[in-house]
Amino acid sequence: MPTAEPRAGRHAALALAGLALLAGASLFVGAAPLSASALLADGEGARMLMLSRLPRTLACLLTGAAMAIAGLVMQMLARNRFVEPSTVGSAQGAALGLLAVTLVWPAAGLAAKMLAASLASLAGTAAFLAMVRRLPVTQPLLVPLAGLAWGAILGAAATFIAWETDLMQFLEIWLNGEFSGVVQGRYEILWLTGIFAAAAYLLADRFTIAGLGRDAAVGLGLRYERVLLLGLLIVAAVTALTVVTVGMIPFVGLVVPNLVRMGAGDNIRAALPLVALAGAGAVLAADLVGRLVIHPFEVPAATVFGVIGAGVFVWLIVTRRGHGA
Repeated sequence: MPTAEPRAGRHAALALAGLALLAGASLFVGAAPLSASALLADGEGARMLMLSRLPRTLACLLTGAAMAIAGLVMQMLARNRFVEPSTVGSAQGAALGLLAVTLVWPAAGLAAKMLAASLASLAGTAAFLAMVRRLPVTQPLLVPLAGLAWGAILGAAATFIAWETDLMQFLEIWLNGEFSGVVQGRYEILWLTGIFAAAAYLLADRFTIAGLGRDAAVGLGLRYERVLLLGLLIVAAVTALTVVTVGMIPFVGLVVPNLVRMGAGDNIRAALPLVALAGAGAVLAADLVGRLVIHPFEVPAATVFGVIGAGVFVWLIVTRRGHGA
C-alpha cells in the first residue's frame, strides 16, 4: 500500500502538469488573438504577452494559491471544514476597511489601503471566531450558517455605506473579483502572498494542534492564543491583498481544501502544497471559462467560480453531514 508521501508526490506531479497546461492556454486565450507564430513574427504579440497575458496568468495563479491556503488555515482555526474567508466576514471586513480609508483619506496610497483592509478583515474574522466558540460542537453545520449570516451583516453595512457615498462601483470591484484589468505594474503586490503561504507552511503543525481545540492544544504545550493570532494575521493579510488587487473570489478557500483533503488525507503540512497548486489551477480555469463562454466578452472569474463553488459547497454539506466537520 503506498505511503502518504509518495501519494502526495504523485498528486503534486499531476497538479503541476495540469497547471502548466492551463497556464499555457491562458497565455493565448483572450479577446485579441495571439498565437505562437505571432510572437515570432513581430514585437506586438510579445508586448501583449508581457504586458497583459503573462501578468493576468500570474495574478490568477497567485490569487488561487493564496486564497486556498487561507481557507485551509481558516478551517483549522474554526475547527470546521465548511468555512473560508468569503463566508465568514473576512472579505466583507476588508471591503469595509477600504471604504473607510477611501472616505477618510481619498488620496491614500496602496500601503494605507492594505493596512486598513487587513485590520478590518482581522477584526471581522476574529469576531466570527469569537461567535463560533459559543456554538455547540455537536452541531458543526451551525458554523457555516453563522459565518454566512455574519458575512451578510458586514456586506449589508458595506453596501449601505457605499450607496450613501456613491462608491457602489468600487464595492462591486472589491467583492466580485475579475482579472481583465490586470496588466504589468498592477498585480505585483500579490507576490507578497508567497510570504504568508510560506508562514502557513512553517506553522502547519501548530495549526493542526490548534485545530484540536484550546484545552487540548494548551495541554500539549502549544501557545494557543499566539498561534490563533498568527493564523488570523495570515488569513486577514491574504484576504486584504486579494480584495485590494483583483477583488474577492468566493468559495476557493472552501472547495479546494476539502477536495484536496478528501484525496490526500488530513496531514496539513503534506496537503498545503497540493492545496496551493489546486487553488491556483481552479482560479485560472475559472478565468479561462469566463474568457471563452461569451467570447470576445468576459464573465468575471468570481461569477464563474461562485456558481461552481456554491454547488460544490452544498454537495459537501449533504455528503459529509453524517461525518461531522
